[in-house]
Amino acid sequence: MAMAALRREGRRFAVPLISPLRSSLAPSEYETMEQAVSGARSISTQIVRNRMKSVRNIQKITKAMKMVAASKLRAIQTRAEKSRGLWQPFTALLGDTPSVDVKKNVIVTVSSDKGLCGGINSTSVKISRGLYKVNSGPEKESKYVILGEKAKAQLVRDSKKDIQLIITEWQKNPLNYTQVAVLADDILKNVEYDALRIVFNKFQSVVSFLPTTTTVLSPEVVEREAEAGGKLGELDSYEIEGGETKSEVLQNLTEFQFSCVMFNAVLENACSEQGARMSAMDSSSRNAGDMLDRLTLTYNRTRQASITTELIEIISGASALQG
Repeated sequence: MAMAALRREGRRFAVPLISPLRSSLAPSEYETMEQAVSGARSISTQIVRNRMKSVRNIQKITKAMKMVAASKLRAIQTRAEKSRGLWQPFTALLGDTPSVDVKKNVIVTVSSDKGLCGGINSTSVKISRGLYKVNSGPEKESKYVILGEKAKAQLVRDSKKDIQLIITEWQKNPLNYTQVAVLADDILKNVEYDALRIVFNKFQSVVSFLPTTTTVLSPEVVEREAEAGGKLGELDSYEIEGGETKSEVLQNLTEFQFSCVMFNAVLENACSEQGARMSAMDSSSRNAGDMLDRLTLTYNRTRQASITTELIEIISGASALQG
C-alpha cells in the first residue's frame, strides 16, 4: 500500500515535467521515458540483453565463416602453387611485355562472386581502371571482360559501354583446368584483341596478396614483335616440325598460354579471397568480443543501479511509515 502510494505520488509530480517534451521526442523515445517514469526500470537492461544476444550470434557466424574459409584455403593453395609451373614456360618463351604498344586492349578483371573478403575486389577494379586510362587514346580502344559479380557491380556504374563480356557464378563448382579452358575459349571467341591484360590478386600469405597484371599478346602482335627483333626476337631461332606454319603454331601457343595464365589467375585470386575472408572474419570476431565486453559492463552497471534505486525506495518507504 505504501509503495503504491509513493509511486502514485511520483507519477503525479513527474508526468507534468515530461509531457511538454512529448512533441520534441520520437514516439519510441517518449514511450521509453514514460515506462521509466512509471517504474519499469528493467527496460534498459532488457535492451542491453537483446543487443548482447545479437552480438553473440554474429560472433558465432563470423567464427564459423573463418573456419570454412581456412578449410577452402588449404584445398586451393596447393593447386595454386602447382599451377604456377604451367604459365612460367610461356613467359620464358613468349615473354610478358606489358609495355607493348597496341591498338586493341582487353582488360580481363578477375574478382569474386561473394563479398566479406576485404579489399581484394576493389583493388582489382582500381588496377583495371588505371590500365584503361593508360591504354586509352585517339587511335586506341580498350574494353573490359569481367569475371565475378563484385567487379561487375563496380565497373557497371561508370564503364558500362566499355564492358564487352561479363561472366558470373563461375565459382559454383570446384575450379579445374577444363572449366577455366572453356571460359578462356569463350573470351577468345567473343572479343577482338591485340593484347589481353589479366588483372588478379596473387596469393602471398593469409594476410597479404599482390595485385598482378599479366599480358598475353595476339599471334599477329607476337609475330610482328619477333620480326622487329625485340624481346621476342628469339622465336625465329626455333625450328617448326610438322606441317603447321608459324602462324598456326603461334595461334595455338597463344590460346594455350591464355588458358594456362587464366587457370593460375583464378586459383591465385581464389586463394587471396579466402585468405582475406579469414582475416576479415577474424577481425570481426575480435570486434564482437570487445563489444560483448563493453555491453556486459554496461549491463552490470545498469542492473546494479536498478537494484540500488529499488533498495533506496524500500528504505525510504519504510522510514516514511515509521515516521
